[in-house]
Amino acid sequence: MSYLKNFWRYKGLLIEFVVRDLKIKYRRSFLGYLWSLLNPLLMMVVLVAVFSNIFRFDIPNFPVYLLAGQIIFNFFSESTSLSMNSILSAGPLIKKVYIPKYIFPLSKVISSFITLLFSLVAMIIVILFTGAPITPALLFFPVPLLYIFIFSIGIGLIMSVLAVYFRDMIHLYNVLLSAWMYLTPIFYPVNVVPDYVKVIIEVNPMFYFVQAFRDIVLYGQFPDFYTNLACLSFSALSVALGLLIFYKNQHKFVLHI
Repeated sequence: MSYLKNFWRYKGLLIEFVVRDLKIKYRRSFLGYLWSLLNPLLMMVVLVAVFSNIFRFDIPNFPVYLLAGQIIFNFFSESTSLSMNSILSAGPLIKKVYIPKYIFPLSKVISSFITLLFSLVAMIIVILFTGAPITPALLFFPVPLLYIFIFSIGIGLIMSVLAVYFRDMIHLYNVLLSAWMYLTPIFYPVNVVPDYVKVIIEVNPMFYFVQAFRDIVLYGQFPDFYTNLACLSFSALSVALGLLIFYKNQHKFVLHI
C-alpha cells in the first residue's frame, strides 16, 4: 500500500517526464508527430516491396500482417532501449534529490506507448486501403497492447539495472534486439522456417504478442486461450522479475552512475 501511495504522490512528476520525452523526440522536426505515422508506413512500403516480390511469401494481406508485427516489435525495441539508458542519463538528478527511481524507466515506456498509439493510425489507413475486413474483434485491440506494455515495463526495468552495472549491455542489447527481431515472425510466416527454429520461436514471448495483435486486426478473432495464457504469463513474469531486480539494486545506483 505504501508503494501505491508513493506512486500516486509522484504521478505529476511522471507525467512531466513523459511530456518532456515526447517533446524531445521530435524537437526541431518539421513534421513532428506525423513521423509516428509516417515511419511505420514508409518501412512497411519498403519491406512489402522486398518480401512480397523477391521472397514471395504467400501471406494473405501481407501489408497488414507486416505492419502489425512491426508496430508491436518497434514499441518493445524502442521502449526497452530508452529504459536501459534512463537511470544513467538521470544520474545527476538522482544524486541531488530523492525521486523514486522506477519513474525514469517507466516514463520511457509510457512515452513510447503513446507513440505506438499514434502508429495505430497507420494501421487503420493500411486496413482501409488494402480492404482488410473490419470486424467486431477490433474492439479488443487494447488487450494485446496491454500485454506488451506490461512486458516492456518488466524488461525495461531489468535492462536499466544491467546498464548501470555493465555498460557493455548498452551495445550488446542492440545486437540482441536484432537477433530477437529475426526470431519473431514479423515479415515471414512460421511455416517457412525449419523445425529447430520453430522450437525457438515458440519460446519467444514476442511471437505471442504479435500473434495476439494479428488475430484481432487481421484475422478478425479474439486470440485463443493458449495465446492469451502465454501473453499473460510472460507479462506477469517479466514485470515481477523486473520489480524484484530493480528493488534489490536501486539503493546502489548512486555508487555506479
